[in-house]
Amino acid sequence: MELIITEKDNAARRIAEILSEGGASVDRRNGVPVYKWGGKRCIGLSGHVVGVDFPPEYNDWRDVRPVELVDARVVKTETQENIVAALRSLARDADSAIVATDYDREGELIGKEAYELVREESDAPIKRVRFSSITDREVTEAFANPEELDFDLAASGEARQIIDLMWGAALTRFLSLSAKQLGNDFISVGRVQSPTLKLIVDRERKIEAFDPEDYWELYANLAKHDEDDEPFEAQYFLYDEDDNEQDRVWVEADAESAFERLQGASEAHVESVNRRTRTDDPPAPFNTTQYIRAAGSIGYSAQRAMSIAEDLYTSGYITYPRTDNTVYPDDLDERDLLERFAEHARFGDDAASLLERDDIEPTSGDKETTDHPPIHPTGEFPTDISDDEWDVYDLVVRRFFATCAEPAKWAHLKVVAEANDCLLKANGKRLVEEGYHAVYPYHSTTENYVPAVEEGETLAVSEARLDAKQTQPPRRRGQSRIIETMEKMGIGTKATRHGTLQKLYDRGYIEGDPPRPTKLATGVVEAAERFADLVVSEEMTAQLESDMSAIAEGEATLDEVTDESRAILKRVFEDLHASRDEVGDHLRKALKADKLLGPCPDCGEDLLVRRSRYGSYFVGCDGYPDCEYTLPLPSNGEPMVLDDECADHGLHEVKMLAGRDTYTHGCPLCRAEEADDAEDRVIGVCPDCGEEHDGELAIKTLRSGSRLVGCTRYPDCEYSLPLPRKGDIEVTDEYCDEHDLPELVVHNGDDPWELGCPICNYAEYRERTAMRNIEDLDGVGSKTAEKLAAAGIESLDDLRDAEADAVAGEVQGVSADRIREWQSQAAT
Repeated sequence: MELIITEKDNAARRIAEILSEGGASVDRRNGVPVYKWGGKRCIGLSGHVVGVDFPPEYNDWRDVRPVELVDARVVKTETQENIVAALRSLARDADSAIVATDYDREGELIGKEAYELVREESDAPIKRVRFSSITDREVTEAFANPEELDFDLAASGEARQIIDLMWGAALTRFLSLSAKQLGNDFISVGRVQSPTLKLIVDRERKIEAFDPEDYWELYANLAKHDEDDEPFEAQYFLYDEDDNEQDRVWVEADAESAFERLQGASEAHVESVNRRTRTDDPPAPFNTTQYIRAAGSIGYSAQRAMSIAEDLYTSGYITYPRTDNTVYPDDLDERDLLERFAEHARFGDDAASLLERDDIEPTSGDKETTDHPPIHPTGEFPTDISDDEWDVYDLVVRRFFATCAEPAKWAHLKVVAEANDCLLKANGKRLVEEGYHAVYPYHSTTENYVPAVEEGETLAVSEARLDAKQTQPPRRRGQSRIIETMEKMGIGTKATRHGTLQKLYDRGYIEGDPPRPTKLATGVVEAAERFADLVVSEEMTAQLESDMSAIAEGEATLDEVTDESRAILKRVFEDLHASRDEVGDHLRKALKADKLLGPCPDCGEDLLVRRSRYGSYFVGCDGYPDCEYTLPLPSNGEPMVLDDECADHGLHEVKMLAGRDTYTHGCPLCRAEEADDAEDRVIGVCPDCGEEHDGELAIKTLRSGSRLVGCTRYPDCEYSLPLPRKGDIEVTDEYCDEHDLPELVVHNGDDPWELGCPICNYAEYRERTAMRNIEDLDGVGSKTAEKLAAAGIESLDDLRDAEADAVAGEVQGVSADRIREWQSQAAT
């Protein structure tokens, strides 16, 4: 029997389908799908099924000094026991084995892990196949020409694992213990994570330190005297001492003087007209970073963009999405690929237009590698994919089209006119040849109208205006820009950068998009800069990345690089140990700053967002136990303190992060006072205690901001039904025949929401949202369900019992917080 091992189950299924020509069937071993046909068996792993860790004696954070981890022995542990058991069972029956994991550093390491597991059970020969797309042609060719496993490339991946474990575990423990922040709220740091965080914090520092300056801009409308021509806008400018144009006026008196002259002008004389044509070259092929940037422009986060691309790759629709290459390989026949698309209903016309070119010479970027081609479509067409996947597939296809298209051409027209001693300029541009824009609508083609005028012509002047402005701070970088910056600085790799960014979100270091750092993030970076700047040094991280590349090239060994990293980490601890108390104080202040709402109305101490022993959030006084003042917070979501302050109470407002149901709660004290002032509106008899105890149902507003229909005898009777948080609730004169309760209407926006009888409505809601299987969860489609199944999550019971962080580590593109959201849904 020949055993084929792939990186994931969906790749195994696809490869089995190709090699068996659709004849493969599926069995299960230890709950793991195994595809079989003839004398072949194909099993998909779940990424790494073997991990690195410290021996069990190092598990207790309080009994082991963090510095001891630097020299601690690193052991390999099986992280997916059911998959490992299935692989071992298959290996015992195998006459030969083929590793078909992804072809990159991580894929080679996963392949080596599989190699070692097979070798423990069998002496059967083991080969390696490599491909850049899971298509019939590439997979068939790869299996016809198997190679050997690249143990140097795998060793470079293993070195990264060991080094990241050492740095992450040792420094995370040190900072968390110093700040007395343990449990689920530990302070996480990492070799790549920390310098990335510093990039974001440094940008925020520039924004906060920015001192705006006042300036003024002046404009006027110009028009030809021909009534058919529209007026066009022109801007006032001056020449500086270096003969450069200056649009901004920095002295208010000068701006007002020029404005008076413009207001008094009725005509402008054209002094110069400059016409030129500009060639707009098509973009280069996609590498990973540029793909993430383009996907970001259509609304996809870096993590989501890569997750979608990986699904499209394993389905055979695009090439491998982790690549630095921007030059198509010589064996790619662009014309043949376009001819395939010419038959497609969605892309056929655009492909046909490109095929009309005599010579198709695609663009190329400045980086050429030999592992994988740039990201491009394979020519196999999707049939049943999600809207998000169509968005990304369309982007990749049209980027390929653009690289095969002609340049665009723009006509530019610059007009300079003088009006009452004021110089005015207008810049027009018009797209005269669409070129690649005809097939790639993701670059702007906005035109600016300026009519054809001639030097010496007189134009009418009207609608002069003066705009007072201020210089603006630098913008926060979006996710794709951060990843581009990481690439330029050598931080991380194409395979890890987007995941690093996601970790910063998951650990609460950054929020929003574009990302902004929390106070904790700033505190961690400041502590590292003051006491151990190597922790956030991009030079050190980039050097380690270079060392790992040297391992892959056979120029260094795993032991040499890991020993060097241990030596660096020891120097870091020498600096940190002398300042442990200061580090702890600094971090505790930063942690408190992220939770600070404002002064306690009872005692003047700080009000903070706190978490109860049961996991719920509330607002409590820092003066506890002397002051027991508290305010409730909503039960759904995780609170985030906003910069906005309540004008009445001086407290920061709170936003509740709850996935797509995220909302702004506002000032907690305002919400509590509104509830205290609101009168309960009785609408009927309580179905639980009305007959025996005269309990009544009333519309209630809670101090947490929630609303419900509840019994007036609470807490003796806890019967309640939820109501929407927002909108005015109208109690109508129409009654439910079954429950004798009035029907309710919620007014929030243009269209009223006819809620109806609250008991009937809640019953319908429970039936509609009842969770019966994994795909009932919000945001889980068939592809994500397959990924979860490959990680052993096949039912809602499996999900409820799972460890969120462990599942997130196995399922590409799904964060631990997202898993916890699904667990919360499954629990209802």
